[in-house]
Amino acid sequence: MIKRKGAPDLDLLSSLLFSPAMAGLIIKPRSRIFHGHEWVYSSEILKTFGNPSPGDVITLKDFKDRPLGSAIYNPLSQIVARRFSRRAQKLDQEFFLRRIRQAIQYRHSLDLDPTVSRLVWSESDGLPGIIVDRYGEHLVLQTTTLAMDQRKDLIVTALVELCQPASITLRNDSPMRKAEGLESEIAVLYGDRPAPFTIHHLGSAFEIDPSNGQKTGLFLDIMDVYPEVARFAQGKKVLDVFCNQGGFSLACARAGASSVLAVDISEDATAATRRNAELTGVEIQTQTANAFDFLRKHEETYDLIILDPPSFTRNKKTVKDAMRGYKEIHLRALKMLNHDGILATFCCSHHATRELFLQSLKDAVVDGKKTLRLLQSHSQRLDHPIMTTLPETEYLKGFTCQLAPNR
Repeated sequence: MIKRKGAPDLDLLSSLLFSPAMAGLIIKPRSRIFHGHEWVYSSEILKTFGNPSPGDVITLKDFKDRPLGSAIYNPLSQIVARRFSRRAQKLDQEFFLRRIRQAIQYRHSLDLDPTVSRLVWSESDGLPGIIVDRYGEHLVLQTTTLAMDQRKDLIVTALVELCQPASITLRNDSPMRKAEGLESEIAVLYGDRPAPFTIHHLGSAFEIDPSNGQKTGLFLDIMDVYPEVARFAQGKKVLDVFCNQGGFSLACARAGASSVLAVDISEDATAATRRNAELTGVEIQTQTANAFDFLRKHEETYDLIILDPPSFTRNKKTVKDAMRGYKEIHLRALKMLNHDGILATFCCSHHATRELFLQSLKDAVVDGKKTLRLLQSHSQRLDHPIMTTLPETEYLKGFTCQLAPNR
C-alpha cells in the first residue's frame, strides 16, 4: 500500500497512543479476539506486563507487540479482560457520557416504546457489564463487572445528565456478579425509592417495583413477542406455563381468548399476574405449581400452549441435561394440544443454541408421533442488540408451531 506524502504513520500513531507505562496483556496467536470477539480468557494470555490491578483499564497487545485496544481487567474472573475500545481509552466521565448517549440514540431509532426499554446492554453497547433499563421516569442499573462496579458514580452522573430520571435503582443481585468476585447489593443511587407503580405496554398493564421482582422489573427482551403469539388466541383455550408476571396471559386475554390459565412455581409470580390482570381489566386464572409436575399430571387439553421457562443451563457442562428438560416439556405440551393446536415455546440460554433448542422440539415431535408446522420464529427485542462477532449476545429464541394432521 502506498502512503500519501505527508500522511501520518497510523501504526506509529497507534503505538504512541498507548502509554508504555500502561499495564496490559499480550495475547496468544489464534485467540478469539483476532476473530472479532471482545473477551480474553486466562488460557489466551501469553504475558502480563505492568502489574495491573483488578478493575484497571489495561492495554491489549498481540504477540508482535502491536496494540489491540483497551480493556477492563479482572484476574479473578474466567474472562480476564473485556475489550471496550480498539484504541487507547479512559473510563472517565466523558467516555460514559458518549457511550451511553450513543446507546440511547440507537434505541430512539427503533420502532418501540422508549419509555419501557433497555437503554444500555453491556458489550452490545461497548459498555461491558453495564445494564440500564427504563420504566417510565425511573431507571434500573446493574453493574456485572468489577471495573464498572467501581465506577458506578460516573455512570449515575451520566445517566442523570442524559435522562433526567426521577430515580435510579441499583439491582446488583444478578448471579453473574459472583464470577467477578462481587457481592449482591440493592440500593437507590439517585432520587427516592419509588413505590410500586404501573406501566403500560401494547395495551397491557404491569406493576413495577424496581427494588423487587424479577431482574430489573420485567423481561423486556420478550415483551414485543406477547402480541405476536396472542394473535392466535382469539376464541381459544390458552395455557401459559412459566407465566412469570403474566405477559403472554394478558396479551392472550386482551386478544379474545375464551379462557387463560397461567401457571408458575412462584406464588409471587402468580400473585403479580393476578394484579396485572386486574390493572389490565382482563380475567385470568392462575395456579401455583411446579411446571414439570403440572404438565405431567394435568389432564385438560388446550388450543394454545405457551412455554417460557427460565434458563435450564448457564454453562456448557449442563447443556445436555437442559436439552432433556426442554424435550420433556415439549413432549408433555404436545400431548395436551387439541386438534390444530398451537405451541409457542421459548429458550433464554445462550448455551442452548437455536439449532439445539429446535432439535429438542423435533425430538419431542418424533417421540410423540406428531406433525408440526412452523408458523413463526422469534428472537430478542432490538433494544437487546445481537453483535455478529459476539455470539453470547444472542440468547433468546422461540418458535410458534401448529399441529398438522398426521400423515
